[in-house]
Amino acid sequence: MNYIDTHCHLTDNRYKNADEIIKNLNNIKLAICVGYDYQSSVKGLEIAKKHDNIYCALGVHPHDCKTLTTKILDEFKELSNNKKVVAIGEIGLDFHYPGFSKTEQENAFIKQMELADFLSLPVIIHSRDCTEYLNNILVKNKHLLNNGGVMHCYSESAELVKFYTNLGFKISFAGPITYAGAKVPVLAVQNTPLDKILSETDCPYLTPQEKRGELNYPNYVEFVVKKMAAILKISENMLNGIIYKNTLDVFKKIGAN
Repeated sequence: MNYIDTHCHLTDNRYKNADEIIKNLNNIKLAICVGYDYQSSVKGLEIAKKHDNIYCALGVHPHDCKTLTTKILDEFKELSNNKKVVAIGEIGLDFHYPGFSKTEQENAFIKQMELADFLSLPVIIHSRDCTEYLNNILVKNKHLLNNGGVMHCYSESAELVKFYTNLGFKISFAGPITYAGAKVPVLAVQNTPLDKILSETDCPYLTPQEKRGELNYPNYVEFVVKKMAAILKISENMLNGIIYKNTLDVFKKIGAN
C-alpha cells in the first residue's frame, strides 16, 4: 500500500538521521517536509533534493513570526524556483500559549499569503485557538487564495469544513482521529467531501493511538488512513487513490515534476 504524508517535519532535531528514515519509508508514495522557520525550510529543501519521493514547503510558523524578515521572504522567493518546493507553509495563527501578539502573527501570516499568491503556490495553514480571528483574515484576503491550500491537522468542527472547502482548501487529518473518544475529528472526516480529503502525520508530533508514547514517523500515516477508511466505509486502497489525486490537485508542482 502506498500512503501519502502531506505534512511531516523530518528536520526536527528529535530525528537523528532523516536520510535513514526516508530510506525505510517502504509504504510511503510521497511525503512533504514542511518548514516552520527559516532553518527548517532550507534544510527541508536540502532533504527533498536528495530523494525522489520527498517534497517540501517553505514557511515561518506563527510561534516564530518575529523572525520573519523581508530578506527571508526574498530568499523563500528564490528557493521556490526549485521544483521540489510545492507550497508555502506552515503559516497561520496560534493563540494557545501566552505572550503572543495577534498583530505580529497576522502580519507574518498575510505577508506569506502574499508570497504564495505571487509564486502561484498553495498555502498550508496552521490554526490553533484562533478560529474566528483566522477565518476573518481568510475571508478578507480571499484574493490571495487563488492557488488553494490545506487546513493542516484539522481540528475544527464538522460544520466549518464547508467554510474552508468553499475557500478552496483541502482538509488534512492526522493522528488525533485515531484517539479514543475523538468524536469531533470523526464527524469532520464524515463531513469532508472525498475530493477535499488528505492524510498526514505532523510527525514527530501527534503519534497515532497504535503507537502512542513513541516518536511519530511518516510510516504511521497508515494508521490515519485506516481510520479514515473505516469512518468513510470505503477501502483503504480506494481512499489512498483519492488522497493521491487530491494531493496532486492542490500541490500542482508535484504532478508537473
